[in-house]
Amino acid sequence: MSKAIEIGTTDQSLGRKQVGPNNPSVRLSIARALDRIIFFSLLVTIVLTAIPYGTVQPWLIALFECVVFLLGVLGIVERLMSESWSFRNLSIATPLVLLVLFILFQSVPLFPSTNSPGLPSSTLPVSADPYNTRLVAVRLFALIVAGGLLLLYTSSKKRLRAMVWVVIGVGLVSACFGIVRAVFQQSPGYFLPALTNNGQSFAQFINRNHFGFLIEMALGLTLGLLVRGGSGYRSIALLLPITAFMWVTLIFSNSRGGIFASLCQVLFLVLMLDPLRHVSKQTGTTVWGRVQNVIGGFAVRTILIGSLIALFAYGVSWVGGEAVVSNFQLAGYSFSQQGAQGNRENVSRKDIWAATWQLAKARPILGAGFGGYWIAITKYHNASGSFTPQEAHNDYLELLASGGIIGCALVGWFGVRFVKSARKTLHASDPFVRAAALGAVTGMFGVMIHSFVDFGLHITINAVIFTALISIALPKSTTANFSQE
Repeated sequence: MSKAIEIGTTDQSLGRKQVGPNNPSVRLSIARALDRIIFFSLLVTIVLTAIPYGTVQPWLIALFECVVFLLGVLGIVERLMSESWSFRNLSIATPLVLLVLFILFQSVPLFPSTNSPGLPSSTLPVSADPYNTRLVAVRLFALIVAGGLLLLYTSSKKRLRAMVWVVIGVGLVSACFGIVRAVFQQSPGYFLPALTNNGQSFAQFINRNHFGFLIEMALGLTLGLLVRGGSGYRSIALLLPITAFMWVTLIFSNSRGGIFASLCQVLFLVLMLDPLRHVSKQTGTTVWGRVQNVIGGFAVRTILIGSLIALFAYGVSWVGGEAVVSNFQLAGYSFSQQGAQGNRENVSRKDIWAATWQLAKARPILGAGFGGYWIAITKYHNASGSFTPQEAHNDYLELLASGGIIGCALVGWFGVRFVKSARKTLHASDPFVRAAALGAVTGMFGVMIHSFVDFGLHITINAVIFTALISIALPKSTTANFSQE
């Protein structure tokens, strides 16, 4: 009797053990479900972040960060349950993690202040705005987490394709909304209250140049798939009108920086693909023959690039009409304008850049603090004070002024590591992986050009899309045997 009870108890305990969370099959099932939830939640987050002005309001930025951190926690749980701890590819983020720590260091009051005699001694941080600096650190860390999750959970070619089309889709829908607004909006507020009809905003963005950043990234990705996808006529029939529509919409937005950056993207693709490289690689029997081949190849490339520039300029003037041509003619004025009625506002890029350079020279090592630019620049902006620059309108100068040599070195370190890793993906065996990487790099190149005159990466959706492009361009842990599922 006792043996029967013991056997029954053992059978019941075994039964409970088989259906409990400690059962390997149950753990793996939960891990697989979390894997799907995390990836598709990331895609949904990208889409939703694009809607309300590109997520610029503080409470929306905080909501975005909370969602990303929650997905990061779920990612840790999934890795624990699947017992998979392969983070080899995430080591590329080391410079960015160190940058976050450096930004937090800028906000800590560690340096003695120069108090007047008789006043108690105190310490001050490097940053001119410590609170905002900590917010920048949190935002950058959220982007790092989002990028790491995208890199980890884009584990198949099907998922890579889904992420690529989400990026293109966000740009395409934004372009459609921009055209609809331009045609039908008659008064301020069009679904979103802050959208004006004075020509300064476009699509869902308050600043039309920020729309330019988004379209540059989506356009670059589309161009990469178009010229290197190798998927046949069906893909060309789909991608070609999408490319043309986004390019026309970019011109219609009248963003000078965006239009110029798109031209640079086309030239970048020409140099990357180099369709005439065989012309200059013909073997010459003599030294003079080899010289002729080199000169001939260079001449052909020069003619090709000149023709592309001429065709692009004609297309811009034809599509954009007088408004775009006039806007380019006013480029010199906007570079040197002084403000209305001679008030010495010094709002031109030339004056802001000069003041930013003075700030960078005054704090060359540690900078003025990320997020503290708008306060630190007031000492060097020689103007009436009626206008205070909030951004440098040049992300490279602002990086130098905010982070100093240390901040620039960390960003440069990440850039070098990214280029080395992206080269592997650009030579991947799979045509789609290779094409997506080329498109991602092309989109990022456009942003790098546009960032010389604007600050589009300060907008959350643009920073998120840029992070997605980085993830697309980086090699996955199984790139050689990329799963089709």
